[in-house]
Amino acid sequence: MTDVSVAGGGIGGLTAAQELAERGFDVTVYEANDRFGGKARSMPIDGPDGLHGEHGFRFFPAFYRHVVDTMERIPDGAGSVADNLVETEATLIASTHRPDQIAETGSPESLREWLEALRPAFAEDLPSEDVRFLLERLAYLLTACEKRREEELDDVSWWEFIDAENRSQEFQDRLAFATQSLVALRPEVGSARTIGTIYMQLLFGQLDPSRPTERILNGPTNEAWIDPWVAYLEDLGVEFHPSTPVRGFEVDGGQVAGLELADGNRVRSDEYVLAVPVEVAPEFVTPELARVAPEIRRIDRLETAWMNGIQFYLREDVELTRGHQVYADAPWALTSISQRQFWTGYDLEERGPEEVAGVLSVIASDWGTPGIVYDKPARRCSREEIATEIWEQLKRHLDGPETRLTDDLLVDWFLDPALVETGGASETRGEAVEGGVENRSPLLINTVGALRNRPPADVGVPNLTLASDYVRTNSDLASMESANEAGRRAANAICRRHGARETARIWELEEPAALEPFKRQDRIRYRLGLPHPGAVTQSIRRVTSRLGSRA
Repeated sequence: MTDVSVAGGGIGGLTAAQELAERGFDVTVYEANDRFGGKARSMPIDGPDGLHGEHGFRFFPAFYRHVVDTMERIPDGAGSVADNLVETEATLIASTHRPDQIAETGSPESLREWLEALRPAFAEDLPSEDVRFLLERLAYLLTACEKRREEELDDVSWWEFIDAENRSQEFQDRLAFATQSLVALRPEVGSARTIGTIYMQLLFGQLDPSRPTERILNGPTNEAWIDPWVAYLEDLGVEFHPSTPVRGFEVDGGQVAGLELADGNRVRSDEYVLAVPVEVAPEFVTPELARVAPEIRRIDRLETAWMNGIQFYLREDVELTRGHQVYADAPWALTSISQRQFWTGYDLEERGPEEVAGVLSVIASDWGTPGIVYDKPARRCSREEIATEIWEQLKRHLDGPETRLTDDLLVDWFLDPALVETGGASETRGEAVEGGVENRSPLLINTVGALRNRPPADVGVPNLTLASDYVRTNSDLASMESANEAGRRAANAICRRHGARETARIWELEEPAALEPFKRQDRIRYRLGLPHPGAVTQSIRRVTSRLGSRA
């Protein structure tokens, strides 16, 4: 039997382990933390039966095909853990200077209903010419061939692609907030290929009546998903080693000869899967490994950003909306979910302080803009200051004519433990930090030109594959979906090498079939070195605008 060692027990590593174990491979997973699940894991605050904290709430949009398929194959009681996914119904868009707006998230039945549902988040308060121009840009993206997207649009920022510099201030503000809330990424540096593609996938999810638009879990992530997953893999024979960090690879004769554990022990296997996160992966790329696998030498050029969560435990269950809350004017780009209404099988009364009746889970995506209380960016604040600042930003958005949050509601809070107070000068990913916090679990971001620095799952080493969200995937975004797809690709490479008859399914991102003739036409234009027709339109608009300003 072929044995496989997996370094890293996050979503990518667990996915590779499942696909391989189901096909008869002997798999062992080594994880540095005491719990599996990576950034997706939840953490008990006061013992195993206490309240759980999270890095942030879990979010499953319609285009997540790989991770949901995996969940459907994990037993949980009479069904599967996919049964723990709950569909949302609406998104609250809260503002400090206008009444709250509600965007329905259920699938509309007509194009008119779809546009009306999107209007609060997409077009409200924007000049009509800005909306029209953005739609033209999205049409450009959707009709561009794959080669143009990869070789041209990946080298253009989203900000430049939609000509934000020449648009209204309202357009720029809405664009910047929406981008950071989605992928913790400023539109000025984010790839037009990635941001545009994911935006369109989210919009298409609104139109597909065959799949839920977006879902979340009905309990803390480990209870609803990760713990049953690990139990299922153990039943398949997978061996788990928590709190066992891997220090690096031994390379000999053009292939990996073994794993070196942090405790000094060495592990020999037939195959190896590197499934550690992007901030850890460069430590494994020794000169010897880079010589035999040159595609991984550029991992250290990939950039990261901060997107971390906090949970507020409340004396009352403040439901807000049955879905996400978006805080349009929050300087730290906040989004949240009021969890209790979805956690139908999770008894809060038996977990932690008896006065806790509600959980508000919040994600902050902008860590560089000064806040409203201390006039400091989040990364320069202490953990206590971060909690106070986020709470105040929430209150200013939610407490209008109807008061929703008051200080007496707050029982306790749990901030992502990856945010560690520095206590003095330090350095994070080459950036000097004075005081505040450092982030030991940042998020991969798709910056301009980053695609060329992302390796495939199969890097050409006879017994090494990669399974993490920095691997090239169809979903192409730092997410559970991309990590799962990467784990499948790693497992498939191993299966092919050892003659397994079946491999894991890989889904392409779906786009309307009606666009295919336009893409075929653009393939011809791209091969001939001709621009996309949309580029010509944009040039004409710029010239017209300049002439108009001189008149």
